[in-house]
Amino acid sequence: MKNRNFTESHRAGRIARVLLVVNLAVMTGCASVSPVPETVIHKSGLNQVHLEKDPDSVSNSHPVSLSQSEVGALLRGVRVWKQRNLIHRLYAGESERTRGFRNEEVKILAPALANALELASPDQRIYFHLSHVTEYGEEETTSGWVSIRGNLLYLTLSEIHDRHSPGADITKYDRVLPNVPEQAPAFSVTFEPEEYVAKARSGWRLFTPDQQEELQIRYREALDALTKSPKS
Repeated sequence: MKNRNFTESHRAGRIARVLLVVNLAVMTGCASVSPVPETVIHKSGLNQVHLEKDPDSVSNSHPVSLSQSEVGALLRGVRVWKQRNLIHRLYAGESERTRGFRNEEVKILAPALANALELASPDQRIYFHLSHVTEYGEEETTSGWVSIRGNLLYLTLSEIHDRHSPGADITKYDRVLPNVPEQAPAFSVTFEPEEYVAKARSGWRLFTPDQQEELQIRYREALDALTKSPKS
């Protein structure tokens, strides 16, 4: 009887140790891929903009001076649409292109991004995350990064108006761990006028489930065209 109790106790202790190791590994993995903010530029509820180390470049052309209206004009030029498979495209055609950033989102992001670009160093990029509750009680999120190298503005989107089932009341509680949404439909992104898109790249990063769509925009030329006064 004592031997059996000892065996069961030993087995329970071994299982507990295994679970502890697994939990620590998961927490370490999450910490290794989560962005680490270096300077918080804007935070309101779950909306945030901050500076972080850029893992892809140490030669960004930061700081850069752009006005809020110029940043807003660039954001309003972003277009997104959901990807459809071949059969769906043959039946219904391509998805409709919509604005990547709505007016209320531009109102939040434009001043924060303009400020961040003036404060960023060459080895930093700007991370932004927007979140709100829809009329159906879902959480809708948009996340990505901005940086500038030479005459190119790099805009990377990992989610765009993704809707997830709500957890606890997200209007009252900050997240401690990243929220992992349901698999969102794949999306495509471009900038209009498209002639100012120098390059577009699509892909996923290692160890992360997020789609990442990158636009490289000749932003100075685009701004000249977008803000040019019409000829009288």
